[in-house]
Amino acid sequence: MTDLIRWLNNNRSSFQPDESYSVRAIRHISNLEKNKLFSPDIEHMRTAEGRWFEAIVYEMFLDAGETTDEIGGVAVKGADAPRGRRNIHLGQNGFFYSKNGDITIRGNGQDLAEFDLLLVDRDHRVAFGEVVTSPSDLKEFEIEVEYKKRLLGYLFAQPHVPFLLISSFDISHFSVVRRLMKSKDNINIQTISCEQIKALADSRNAGNDFGQPRKHKKTFLATNLAQKKPFEYLQYHDWERNKVFSQVSNQVDVRNVSNPVETTVLVKKILYGGLYPSAIKSLCKEYEISIRGEKLGFDDLMRNFSKVILATDLPGYDPLVYLRPRQKREYLKLVQDKEGNFKYERRTPPKVGFFLWLESLTPTLGSRITHQILESFSPENGNGNGRNQVAGVVNHQN
Repeated sequence: MTDLIRWLNNNRSSFQPDESYSVRAIRHISNLEKNKLFSPDIEHMRTAEGRWFEAIVYEMFLDAGETTDEIGGVAVKGADAPRGRRNIHLGQNGFFYSKNGDITIRGNGQDLAEFDLLLVDRDHRVAFGEVVTSPSDLKEFEIEVEYKKRLLGYLFAQPHVPFLLISSFDISHFSVVRRLMKSKDNINIQTISCEQIKALADSRNAGNDFGQPRKHKKTFLATNLAQKKPFEYLQYHDWERNKVFSQVSNQVDVRNVSNPVETTVLVKKILYGGLYPSAIKSLCKEYEISIRGEKLGFDDLMRNFSKVILATDLPGYDPLVYLRPRQKREYLKLVQDKEGNFKYERRTPPKVGFFLWLESLTPTLGSRITHQILESFSPENGNGNGRNQVAGVVNHQN
């Protein structure tokens, strides 16, 4: 247990928002979010409430930093972050601020991780916090926390990265939280509920900017943190991609081969490249492709989409397909179901770094390597009269 975690554990009761925090935090949220904070529309209100509570937590830690040496510094965010932002482009690696003042780490322009709270302790070790206001926030939460620990641990050569989970409700009975709290480097701090905090605030003040930023001797820019190791994300990605190409071609089970390279755990997704028409045709023969329940064949893909890209999510090597519509600047992400078929999950908009990365890819994959990758990573329980039978034909042809 680090000194920071020990101090937080002994001072949990001091992290309880009062009216001053609820009002001060309003300056960090947008005018639109201010208007929705007390809205009868529950979905919009909850989203604004989450942003507001995140700002409250930030303000509480600014004050806590003035009372103890265990908090060496708090990374500025929200209204305190630098105005404007650098345009997203390929090749960007490390810490960046979004236009809303959020703290992110990018790899080749792609947002890899976002931090609700970023601290350093008295010995300049980096710690981070996540703010939770709803059980729905816990989807894939454990995977995200562990990835951020690995990422920060690598960048700053820290074997242990303290993690703070700050929640506005009792979160301790969730299994994911119980697993995370088994580590002495992690702590959960529970505050009063958002409803109770709101009761302290006057809804008439929600549109006003109270509590102007003050000079704080312990704040710093996340972008000024000195990394102790290089971070060339595209290079690490290409190492992993080439490893897959080599191993699947040699019929090696990639998922069960240990890899001692420390950068392996930093890569979140492998983009193998665009598919040539022959590979698209094979894909359509082996798998069912559908968008919102509508099945698409080879002719549909060639007519309506300018690009088909193959990828896998890590660490499980779950296959993905990205489609580039001819008439829209976006990509449609397709994931595999339990039968091995691909179905639409979400869109990738044009104003993110990942879109630029997808745009940079050109057709490089033929039917043989496409089949080898998909067959290596597809679910084992594929239907007997679809994917597996056709896969046998393709094997015979190759």
